[in-house]
Amino acid sequence: MNAITRAELAQAMQATEVRFTLNGREVSGGADETLLQIARREGVEIPHLCYKDGLDTAGNCRACVVEIQGERVLAPSCCRHPSNGMKVTTDSERAVKAQKMVLELLQSDMPEESFTVHSELDQWSLKMEVGKPRFPSREPVVSDFSHPAIAVNLDACIQCTRCLRACRDEQVNDVIGLAFRGEQAKIVFDMDDPMGASTCVACGECVQACPTGALTPARDAALNVPDRKVDSVCPYCGVGCQLTYNVKDDKILYVEGRDGPANHKRLCVKGRYGFDYAHHPQRLTVPLIRRADAPKRGDFVMNPDNVMDVFREASWEEALDFAAGKLKAILDTHGKKALAGFGSAKGSNEEAYLFQKLVRTGFGSNNVDHCTRLCHASSVAALLEGIGSGAVSNPVMDVTKADVVIVIGANPTVNHPVAATWIKNAVKNGTKLIVADPRRSDLVRLAHRHLQFKPDTDVAMLNAMMHVIVHEGLVDEDFINSRTIGYEDLKRNVEGYSPEAMAPICGIDAETLRDTARLYATSKGSMILWGMGVSQHVHGTDNARCLIALALMTGQIGRPGTGLHPLRGQNNVQGASDAGLIPMMYPDYQRVDHPGAQEKFEKLWGMPLDTEPGLTVVEVMHAAKEGKIRGMYIMGENPAMSDPDANHAREAMAALDHLVVQDIFLTETAYLADVILPASAFPEKTGTFTNTDRLVQLGRQAVPPPGQAKQDLWIIQEIARRIGLSWKYGHVSEVFDEMRKSMASIAGITWERLEREHAVTYPCPVEGDPGHPVVFIDQFPTASGRARFVPADIIPAAERPDTEYPKVLITGRQLEHWHTGSMTRRAGVLDAIEPDPVALVHPLDLEELGALPGDIITIESRRGKVALYARADESSPRGAVFVPFCYYEAAINKLTNPALDPFGKIPEFKYCAVRLTLGGTPPQQSSYGGGQILARATAGDGRTADPAR
Repeated sequence: MNAITRAELAQAMQATEVRFTLNGREVSGGADETLLQIARREGVEIPHLCYKDGLDTAGNCRACVVEIQGERVLAPSCCRHPSNGMKVTTDSERAVKAQKMVLELLQSDMPEESFTVHSELDQWSLKMEVGKPRFPSREPVVSDFSHPAIAVNLDACIQCTRCLRACRDEQVNDVIGLAFRGEQAKIVFDMDDPMGASTCVACGECVQACPTGALTPARDAALNVPDRKVDSVCPYCGVGCQLTYNVKDDKILYVEGRDGPANHKRLCVKGRYGFDYAHHPQRLTVPLIRRADAPKRGDFVMNPDNVMDVFREASWEEALDFAAGKLKAILDTHGKKALAGFGSAKGSNEEAYLFQKLVRTGFGSNNVDHCTRLCHASSVAALLEGIGSGAVSNPVMDVTKADVVIVIGANPTVNHPVAATWIKNAVKNGTKLIVADPRRSDLVRLAHRHLQFKPDTDVAMLNAMMHVIVHEGLVDEDFINSRTIGYEDLKRNVEGYSPEAMAPICGIDAETLRDTARLYATSKGSMILWGMGVSQHVHGTDNARCLIALALMTGQIGRPGTGLHPLRGQNNVQGASDAGLIPMMYPDYQRVDHPGAQEKFEKLWGMPLDTEPGLTVVEVMHAAKEGKIRGMYIMGENPAMSDPDANHAREAMAALDHLVVQDIFLTETAYLADVILPASAFPEKTGTFTNTDRLVQLGRQAVPPPGQAKQDLWIIQEIARRIGLSWKYGHVSEVFDEMRKSMASIAGITWERLEREHAVTYPCPVEGDPGHPVVFIDQFPTASGRARFVPADIIPAAERPDTEYPKVLITGRQLEHWHTGSMTRRAGVLDAIEPDPVALVHPLDLEELGALPGDIITIESRRGKVALYARADESSPRGAVFVPFCYYEAAINKLTNPALDPFGKIPEFKYCAVRLTLGGTPPQQSSYGGGQILARATAGDGRTADPAR
């Protein structure tokens, strides 16, 4: 049965209403509903254990049996549908006796001491007044504590298979199975491996599904009862999963997934287990000022033994006066162009808005940027140019409505794991998945096709596909004629890009290119999702232009199940960009050099504004090295790790007259600062955050900041006040209300609505508007209302392999770690799973090098070298090596090329020439997990803390 037939069947069943009797009372429900679902809606409680919302029914525990008049046997209500005239009794003597017997039998197999206080079996036994079991218990089963995140206590397993269904059907990780038969039957991981040795990715879905404590968090969190629950949002990737913090004594015990629009209770390993960084002993808790006798900033060695020889503690008053006073002095002496600010995609929309407002009105220039410059700047440039908006056209969830999904230059199972589950669910329901990537990601095992093109040949491959669509008449003529301009130029341009001509260049045979183009063009709904494998090139804008052209020429945009979706990397990179944290745009992408936009913001902010676009991230670093930028204010960013050619970035920051860093840890960037301002972590603040789907969501404060650390909004306002701005914001909602006045896209979203509904999709131009998940339905937000085709030609990478540097370096993220690792490497479970810096190298390349997995290898480019551990990995093609950029002891961005895309000004992270050698100095042992680096800087006088805390 294909996906369309399933949908039609479900719709037909839902449309059929049935009426029947439940416990003597007439009720109604859909033919597609179960008796259990209807009973719960009617307020009738029926014990159930194998059933869980969102999972396919199994009907194997039989705790939910009910009596149906005229039937000989009791029926499991979790998988029985009603029919007209049916008479159902849930509380008859026969049904209740059977329910209680099932619960008693299951209780007899439970261990004496429960592994969790949240056992559904215990709760139902109490409700049904099931006493002490009369039956002998089974033989005890040894617990498995081999996994850092999850404890396996099969003593408490009732074989309800909820964990299996959560792993197989929801997350589609296919790790958990039910093996053997009869009394030997048991839950297994892979081939009955210890969980720690299995392919488990620690999403924790099985833990959330388990009703008895057979699977629990590994750190006894399941034995603690929280004193409050706080609904919030995940602080990591752009998917924007809603979650609930379970808090006791102002400490987060554990996290649960919440039924948000983007995740529907699902989480990944970071979202579920990466929360304890907020309580890490290395948290900055007091302002720090660089000592007059400290080593020069250019001598960058982040030495854990000399932190307090570099910095001294200060009061907030002294630190703020020093931070703002020096910035103002530079402004007065060297002029408005001498200062710059980097805001944060980790912070809230309100923080981003105030930060860019501070730079524009306080510093007097547009020299403000953030990490969007390093991830999707080229995508945004192409989207603004082509369709008039830098935002996604459709939410990720639309993959479940698509016939064909192309994922190109992205690894969602690592970078957007919950979004990846929706893709995997769609494939299981009949959607055809095409993965286009030089690397072989986990999604490939489910893909209809894997286009493993040669690195740096995106444009050749995509132009070849467009050539096929043009020459075989697969274009949507009506859409092109009514809604686009520039098609004839594109048509002429792709004439020279036949699949036969491009096959040797991109490495994909001509027939495969033709079949893929036909499949995409002719489906009822095709959707493209891409990541930084597309954008982080000198031709990143051209790559995105090609994807946009594919959608436009086939009319695959403006409908559910179609469209363009550049997956956002950080939790609020979309919102920070929307709020104007970019050098050429005011909030809502209104250009700073547009007279109308300038006039609007001058009126709103009450002062004249600079009309010249500011410098981007990499340009700021060049200007700092040249002495043109003299002072910087950096909030929550870590350019000493994230910038390309990181040594150059560190040298540039060291050359500044004054550097102010606002952060929660002593990052590599903070180590270069003149003054460090301790800020609030994600669970310590309230604000709005915008996910990759354009969904504005409310994050709520769960715990207070530690020590003297302050809210980021308070710090920004104190800096603003000291440089002469008279701001008066009280509650964060006041900042949001000002944003609504300047941003048409969110004008209809009120703070009260967010508190009530938790999430609203923009554009939402007027109050009461439901929001628009799918955009560009009738027209594009351009002056003409039409989208524009922009042809692209092949531009090679700025640096190609040669005899001296014969390999290609590709950088990216790991599943367990995020961005520069400042948060995730201080999360106990995440650091335990992936503690050491690794390079993923093809096994044959390792053999050629004479290295074994686990050996230290050195990777060297023209800009630097790092030593780290080799990991054999067939996902990387021969000749390419992949390295995550989260490890400070092997900072791979020392090697990457700062060459920029001319349009998006994004560096070429995804391609540079390197050489590999066996051996090297072992990477410095990470002390993030043990709390050694900052222990001295966060306790008392800064010299007496226990480093093992």
